[in-house]
Amino acid sequence: MQSALETPLSDEQRKLINAWALYDWANSSYALIITSAIFPLYYVLVTSQGNSDRVNLWGMNFVNTTLYSYALAFAYLVIAALSPLLSGIADYGGNKKQFMQFFCYLGSSSCALMYFFTQQSLGLGIILVILACIGFSGSTVFYNAYLPEIAEPKLQDYVSAKGFGMGYLGSVILMGIDLSMFLMPQWYGGISVAMASRLSFVSVGVWWLAFAQVTFYYLPKTRPKHLLNLPWTAYIWNGYKELIKVWHKLKATKGLRSFLCAFFVYNMGVQTVLLVATLFATKEVHMESSQLIINIMLIQFLALAGAYLFSYISKIKGNIFSLKLAVSIWAVGCMGGYYIYTPNQFYVASIVVGLVMGGIQALSRSTYSKMLPLTMDHAAFFSFYDVCEKIGVVLGMALFGFLESYTSSMRKPILSLIGFFILGFFLLTLIPRDHKLRGSR
Repeated sequence: MQSALETPLSDEQRKLINAWALYDWANSSYALIITSAIFPLYYVLVTSQGNSDRVNLWGMNFVNTTLYSYALAFAYLVIAALSPLLSGIADYGGNKKQFMQFFCYLGSSSCALMYFFTQQSLGLGIILVILACIGFSGSTVFYNAYLPEIAEPKLQDYVSAKGFGMGYLGSVILMGIDLSMFLMPQWYGGISVAMASRLSFVSVGVWWLAFAQVTFYYLPKTRPKHLLNLPWTAYIWNGYKELIKVWHKLKATKGLRSFLCAFFVYNMGVQTVLLVATLFATKEVHMESSQLIINIMLIQFLALAGAYLFSYISKIKGNIFSLKLAVSIWAVGCMGGYYIYTPNQFYVASIVVGLVMGGIQALSRSTYSKMLPLTMDHAAFFSFYDVCEKIGVVLGMALFGFLESYTSSMRKPILSLIGFFILGFFLLTLIPRDHKLRGSR
């Protein structure tokens, strides 16, 4: 990793990069505890009655995990529809940080309010799941858009990996604290598993909100493109104008367009696997909660190592080669997922997923950042990146939920995800070989 830092950073640059990366430390507790670990287990516990996994919500009947898939798909659809408009307005009005703060506060408060989600308040739980997801995803749009502003191209692989690495480490620390409530309930007055789960949701909200303040303190305010006192309707119109400009630039940049197509497809598989893995292990492999939580913590450490490992590989073989390698491993791991029937088999698959999870996420972000044309419209460009990610999640989760309701199993839908990785690999090969990434050797 030393090659990425041949030019010494000033103390001011180092503080800014560390503060930026600390937001990953802050909000990744949501990704681990709410998305991957404790909340899905609690959700299955609350929504299962005897041998039945069906629930009624607002006059409709669902399989509990199918309802969860649809709720997340809806949340990602909302943010995919909003983020291009909001990002264009943020770039034009110079209020990127304020938008990031709004979504951070929405997400963190929604997590804390999950304390009130019980068997008698399923509707509240679903609404909070949607709002927390919107808050997390919305703030990440503007967080990612700061990357090309705080780091020059040759540092962006390293800085992106640093952010994901900080995220994995911070989330594991909070997870360890929350895990103590499950393993040593006598330390907390003999609380139940359900109460430990609800308190962990509060811890996520507080952790996310508290550490984000450091990021907000150091991140610079962006300058508005025009210093005119325009009405809000004019800002909306100019936000659309910015997006139209970005669209024309994307059409004229073959390499960037090819990468976005590939990212859209393979990330559809990545995000769907990450969102349904815990539910799959609970319903199909019948893993106990303690086994799953320990397994998820192991994945976080492996993902931390994987983020830096693939950053190192990219220095030697290039970003596109490294992404092809990661996508290939994902395809093999997903194929093996269909044949998982025991906890030990799930552990082996988790090792594979963990090593490539951090690598593919960090490299995707930095590769896109290095392929951008010279521009100051970073929020608008990263909104396209985010839209590709979120619409992919919508389609992936909706497809998975539909196939599960049709087949009454979470196992067969896993096979449909393999095609996303195969097609994503093929699309990566279409990126012109002569396309030079800024900051690459």
